[in-house]
Amino acid sequence: MTDLTLTPGALTLDQLLAVHAGGTRLVLDEAARPAIRASAAVVQAAAAGDAPVYGVNTGFGKLANQRISAADLATLQLNLIRSHSVGVGEPLAPAVVRLMLATKAASLARAHSGVREVVIDTLLAVFNAGLVPLVPSQGSVGASGDLAPLSHMTLALLGEGEFLVDGQRRPAAAVLAEAGIAPLVLQAKEGLALINGTQTSTALALHGFFSFEPVLESALVIGALTVDAARGSDGPFDPRIHALRGQPGQIDVAQYYRSLLAGSAIRQSHTEGDDRVQDPYCLRCQPQVVGACLDQLRHAALVLVREANAVTDNPLVFPEDGAMISGGNFHAEPVALAADAMAVAIAEVGAIAERRMAMLIDASVSRLPPFLTSNAGLNSGFMIAHVTAAALASENKSLAHPASVDSLPTSANQEDHVSMATFAARRLQPMIANVAHILGVEWLAAAQGIEFLRPLASSSALEEAHALLRRHCAPMLTDHYLAPDIERAGALVREGALSGIFRALPDLPALWTPV
Repeated sequence: MTDLTLTPGALTLDQLLAVHAGGTRLVLDEAARPAIRASAAVVQAAAAGDAPVYGVNTGFGKLANQRISAADLATLQLNLIRSHSVGVGEPLAPAVVRLMLATKAASLARAHSGVREVVIDTLLAVFNAGLVPLVPSQGSVGASGDLAPLSHMTLALLGEGEFLVDGQRRPAAAVLAEAGIAPLVLQAKEGLALINGTQTSTALALHGFFSFEPVLESALVIGALTVDAARGSDGPFDPRIHALRGQPGQIDVAQYYRSLLAGSAIRQSHTEGDDRVQDPYCLRCQPQVVGACLDQLRHAALVLVREANAVTDNPLVFPEDGAMISGGNFHAEPVALAADAMAVAIAEVGAIAERRMAMLIDASVSRLPPFLTSNAGLNSGFMIAHVTAAALASENKSLAHPASVDSLPTSANQEDHVSMATFAARRLQPMIANVAHILGVEWLAAAQGIEFLRPLASSSALEEAHALLRRHCAPMLTDHYLAPDIERAGALVREGALSGIFRALPDLPALWTPV
């Protein structure tokens, strides 16, 4: 178990990745505690006063004009959590819930939410015990906070919800008791502070971002392998071309391809006796397409790290002058737009991979045997494997439709424009799975194409990628049951089996700059 100091406002992408992966213990920076106490004192004073303060001594949403007596303030917060725990659907993955716990603690620890230290300490205790509150995945529109999912998370902290233990649902009170954690008892504003905020949508978007990293690295390696299988030119990767355009992702992706193809005897063979003038776009425009996707993903990372460090509940407390100000930081539009951009980028990485695979089986373009089989007609080869890739690429086109342009008013039109950020981020996982399978099909096809070019060898990096696949999937010398091979290849892509090959390339720019 590695200790990670939680310094409010200073979480980095690498730290969020460590939280996502598990095996990390969070320790609150002690320097944050005086400000947390000062913020809580402002709320306690408001609760003891006569003036109506939203979320402290009033109802919520459309009921904000309803005054609550001092004797009922604790009940108000408890009822808020109970009534808002209305989610449905499959439970969120443990990695997502870990990010929710960590980012909610980080947000509250910035001392603008008015909660006591015990609230933050309980969040961290649950996280450090490895407990996973059961949080249904559906039921948030990404405005007024991720109310339902964060309520389910909070309900578990109160001992009234449920935890997932070894995949089984268990009552929260028993799980907390076994871990030696006292159930949290809420005071004024604390329930609202726990469920207002964008921590679920942000966690889901980060989950998508981290899940896609090995798939993107695989796409680069497999894309380069396809270039060699089709005896494509490395001219389109010349750095001078990309410097003239000046797009950073495009420049970096071209460099990745030059490094992956360096030393290939197949590539060298293309320079003589080949009458083709230009390669199809799916080969020569990879830096332009995948590079643009990389730029979108890099921007999304910046937005998501900002959001993970943000204070997004309401009202906000300013201890320096005792002010409590209502605003709208709970509106998750930045996350929604970032997730939509990620979805388009993910879909495009899969779309160009499907086109590369289609090119490989087209003998008139690739100049390989039709459908990558030596006895076409008797054997269908990769004909229908490509249909699977096409089906998945088409499915991703529908899934890539922007969620952020949709809005359904809620709370009797008090909350009249919402972000849909939670769905925008949640739908990334099926899209990533689709791309992984498309790349699995392409990897199988490209490896087969390379074998038709023997005894010529590819570069050392690409020969390693070829050998890795062959340790799990045999060549398709004649038609055989191909679905298990596609599953294995797709799983290798998602698990990051090719990431080691990509990351071992010397002197390459990092996919993500530190944020």
